[in-house]
Amino acid sequence: MANALEDYGFENKALKTFIQFIWASEMVRSRVYSQLSKYGLTGSQFGVLDALFHMGPLPQSDLGKNIFKSGGNITMVVDNLEKSELVRRERSEKDRRVINVHLTDKGRKLFTEVLPVYISIVEEEMNDLTKSELGELGRLCVKLGISK
Repeated sequence: MANALEDYGFENKALKTFIQFIWASEMVRSRVYSQLSKYGLTGSQFGVLDALFHMGPLPQSDLGKNIFKSGGNITMVVDNLEKSELVRRERSEKDRRVINVHLTDKGRKLFTEVLPVYISIVEEEMNDLTKSELGELGRLCVKLGISK
């Protein structure tokens, strides 16, 4: 990949590193999320189940922010999860404008079944890095994520 970038004139170190970072991230993400399809889930759907499992019911807008999805996209993701009876929507009693998304028993069961598999897949994907490299990568990602 590095040679291909140089072939196209990417001599700027920041740009080159950014492209490598995005490429690697998308490749790993694609391989991990492709395994979720065996359970009938997309990466976004798994993200919703994960957020609801760990944080409890959330307003749909907050859910979108937690998994980095736009309003329209999170609506579609929740619609599909609701059709599969993995989540349910309820209007807030305190503020009728707010729609909270709840994990159903079926959703909780599926998530607890998939989570160990997901963890195993992620560990397999990351096993080319040493513990020290994983720590450094994590530190650098946090640094980038909170730098501005």
